[in-house]
Amino acid sequence: MTRTARPWSPNPADAPSPQRPGPDPQGPSLRDWLRDLPLLTAQPPPFDPAAAPADPLELLVSWLHQAVAAGVPEPHALTLATVDAAGRPDARVLVLKDVAESALWVASGAGSPKGRQLASVPVAALVFYWPQQGRQVRVRGRVRVADEERAARDFLQQPAHGRAESLLERQSRPLDEAHLSDEFADVDDLVALEPSVVAAAWRLWAVDASRVEFWQSSPDGQHLRLRYSHAEHGGYDRQLLRP
Repeated sequence: MTRTARPWSPNPADAPSPQRPGPDPQGPSLRDWLRDLPLLTAQPPPFDPAAAPADPLELLVSWLHQAVAAGVPEPHALTLATVDAAGRPDARVLVLKDVAESALWVASGAGSPKGRQLASVPVAALVFYWPQQGRQVRVRGRVRVADEERAARDFLQQPAHGRAESLLERQSRPLDEAHLSDEFADVDDLVALEPSVVAAAWRLWAVDASRVEFWQSSPDGQHLRLRYSHAEHGGYDRQLLRP
């Protein structure tokens, strides 16, 4: 069901009085404003779980192609969730690098928070969300690191400014503006003079597709959910789930 949302502002002075949250009884509370935002308004493409392929990654690539054809912006963007040694979770958005060898591939500097977490607790979860098509794909599995040659090939395909930043190995560290421009200029020159230089800490990670769920919305709330799970005998078991 499509809802018509009313405007809300976190600062009462920024919104007309009748639409203010909080003490104004005529305006929505933040809770009500969030509840009234439109949700699941897409008209999903046809999807017949009974006709789905035996390999979930084949279906993932098919859905990815459909998202591209439909004009979904940045369809290869995904959320990567990791945990540290104490079990504390983190999540961030990055891009899919490849689908191969029964895994999805992502990249990271070894010294970044995600790189350290993937190294210490080699499991991860991925989520794709394509709201324009009412679809999401969830993946969970163990993580393995690619060999140096494969990681170097991926690194050299990055834009020059991205390679320069990675060579500094300072992602997620406190920003020191006093040294930012000089450091970046030096390493930028290095990339220009030696375009084949590779950051030693660059890693390419494979998230094994041990469990993959395909979710497609339905206007009546009877959302389609198809889950693939690695079978002991090889291949995958498939199961439909309740919405």
